[in-house]
This record gives sequence, C-alpha cells and structure tokens, in this order.
Amino acid sequence: MSQLFSTALSRLVVDRALPLMDTRLKGSTTPYDGTPAMIPHADSRWSVVHYGVFVPLLPDPYRYLNTMTVIGTTDTEIFDNEQLEAPDRRNTTTVFSSTAHDDQHFYTAYDASTDTTFAVDGSHLQWSDALTIDVDGDTAHVVGKYPTFTVDIRLTITDQTSYFVRTPVYDHLSLLAPYSGTVTDARGITEISGLGTFEYARASTPQSVFRPLVDIQWKLPADFFTYQIIEIDDRTQILLTSVSARGRNACLLVHVRVLGDETSVLDDVRFEVVEYGEPQVDPWRRSMRVPARIRWTARDTDGEVLQLEAECDSPWRFGLGRGYVGAYSYQGRFRGSDITGSGYIEWADVQDAPKHVWAG
Repeated sequence: MSQLFSTALSRLVVDRALPLMDTRLKGSTTPYDGTPAMIPHADSRWSVVHYGVFVPLLPDPYRYLNTMTVIGTTDTEIFDNEQLEAPDRRNTTTVFSSTAHDDQHFYTAYDASTDTTFAVDGSHLQWSDALTIDVDGDTAHVVGKYPTFTVDIRLTITDQTSYFVRTPVYDHLSLLAPYSGTVTDARGITEISGLGTFEYARASTPQSVFRPLVDIQWKLPADFFTYQIIEIDDRTQILLTSVSARGRNACLLVHVRVLGDETSVLDDVRFEVVEYGEPQVDPWRRSMRVPARIRWTARDTDGEVLQLEAECDSPWRFGLGRGYVGAYSYQGRFRGSDITGSGYIEWADVQDAPKHVWAG
C-alpha cells in the first residue's frame, strides 16, 4: 500500500505541482546574479547541499575529471548510501572524484561535525586533507589530494547559468566555467585546460525535521538519473539531463552554452538506451544496469538541433550516490555540422521495470 501511495504521490507532484513551481527554463536564459548564494547552509532548513566541479574532456588516458560533494543526505532512492552515514545523518558528507585512467577513483564519507571546515559564506570548503574548494568572486580553486592522483585546477566562473531544478524547496544550477590546471600521478604532471562547470544545489528534505533514518518507502521516489556533458569545441558545451520518478519525467532537457554568447535550453528531447552493458555491482552487492550505447535527439521550433549516438567505453566509477560515472565516445550532428568526441556521463538507475526511451 505504501508503495502504491508513493507512486501516486510522485506522479501528482511531477505531473501537476512541479510545472507550477519550477522556473528552470526562465532561469536557464537569465545570467546568474548571485541568487541563490552558493553557501553550505549549515544548521538551516536547507538540509542538503551539493558542490560539483566537472571537466568533461581531458586527454587520454584521463578523459574526464569529476569532483562531486554532498553535504547532508538527499532522502532519495538513487543517491543515499545509508552504510556511510554519520551518527547524526545530517552531518554526513561525501567526496567523489575520478578519471577514466587506471585506479584513479576516490569515494569517501566524512562527518561534517568533526572532519570538515566550511566557511559560512562558502569561500573555503575543506574535507579533511582530501579536498579543498576556495571561491573568491568569480574564481574557484580546487585541490584534490587522493591516494593515486592529485588535482589542482582554477576555474573562472561565468554568469552563464543552467538550471535543472528551480523551486522554493530545491535549486540545482550549473555555471559555465573555463579552467586550467594539472593532474599529477605516476605518469608525471599533465597540464589541462578547457570548458568545465561549477555546480551548486540546495534542497530542503525530511531530514531537516526528522533525525531518524527515513524508511525506504518514504524516500523521495527519484529512481532514474543521468547527467552528461560534452565539450563540442573550445567555446561550446552541451549538458544533457534525464531524471524520472515512478515512470514520470521530472527533467528531460538539453542545455546549450557558448562561452560569452549563447545560453539556451531545449525541452523537446528524446533519450534512448539502445543497448545495456554488463550490470555493475557496488561494495554492498547491489546490482545496477548501465548502458552500453545511448542516443539523444533534441529539437527546437526550426527542427533538429542535436542528434547524438554514444558508446560507453570507460570503466564505471562508483560513488554517484548508488550510481556511477564514466566516459563515452560519441558521434552525431549539432546544428547541421558533424561532431565526434568524448563525453562525461553520470548514471543511477534503481527502477523496478525496464524503461529504454524517455521523451518530452
């Protein structure tokens, strides 16, 4: 009965309430003006905060770099790992960073009350001795010191913003951010530069009220998530997102960003899993299906804007909550021109029934 109620409630929220509250399309064509402020919100009604820095295109063998943090627990089916929670689950915080090379994969949980330092204004964020993010105006400095690799990059945070969600209880945005820096490992020092993203999210969830663990049937029923980034050229970046809850699309968007120029969003989008690969098994023996080949199509009023075919061809790295990240090789067409390259993919799928096509 609780499962039926959860399904009915999620469909009511996604189909009726979300379109009335969510102003993400408008927000994705408006320059970021500092609102919402990108601060950690300790001891406030914003019970979960996310900072992320993503680099979708690096030279082989690295291919991509993700730096993903979560402060608090999300109370969602796809992102919480209860096995890692702090004694007070609201103090749980995780760091997840990886590339496609060798064993460069770091995923660790910390207790925010003892293992971290978060400046109230968000200018300095530190997770033990593993990761620091320092923000000064429109510049961010990210230093990750992990067992098998070290990262040091500086990003210029632009006002070109893309919203995945923009509601009174949940904001999730991405800012286009050119970067330069280094990856250091057993191969030596590799200079890197390109178009990255600086991302921030805040949400108010049941954990802001209730200290005990939220029972699984009452977790927010987001059960499928993929987020992908491709760098078309040295000025053009595309974000591709699909999120669903109990068979309803909560987000199916393609954002297009051209440095210093265009920031637009497409919502006439189709996403397909053409073929699944071998399931991945996490440290707690939970299995998850992952794609081998995928396809995206996006249109505007003048016709097809993007057609993308991709093959997932890197190791899957666990740590996106219950999900994974990796890289793919893609080919297709963007605004009438052929495109090929390597992209970044995030994937979490805990749906009970198979679903291979998402359209909106």
